[in-house]
Amino acid sequence: MNDPVQIHASCAARGEQGIMLCGPSGAGKSDLLLRLIDAGYDLVADDRVCMHAGWASAPPALAGLLEVRGIGIVRMPYRARVRVVAVARLVSPTDYPPRLPPAPKRDKVVGQPVFFLDPAQPSAVARIGLVLDCVAGNRQLLDERQM
Repeated sequence: MNDPVQIHASCAARGEQGIMLCGPSGAGKSDLLLRLIDAGYDLVADDRVCMHAGWASAPPALAGLLEVRGIGIVRMPYRARVRVVAVARLVSPTDYPPRLPPAPKRDKVVGQPVFFLDPAQPSAVARIGLVLDCVAGNRQLLDERQM
């Protein structure tokens, strides 16, 4: 990816790892991002993410802004950029993948593994942490042959 691409998504960082939160309007991207920030992650971008050579950042006009539904737009500390290592596709419970989905596919734009997540689940923040641990090699993601 040579030219910058703007994506309708949100992005958080934990250490040097970035996680892109993708889904349609109203899917819960900003709400999950708020919960991640509350859990110690850094805000990178909300609503729109600029991707360039694997790095995510906020468009300048939106840097440090987080939309909190029912409250408004809040200015917050933010990380200027982070390397994206995984993509979380936010899905509703009716669109949820099987209990043991096949090995993660790679996102066509970002090029990183895609995981599916219901953002309304109480464990959503913990699941994001687990995804980042697996991508970093700190935990092992087993496939059906290894069970």
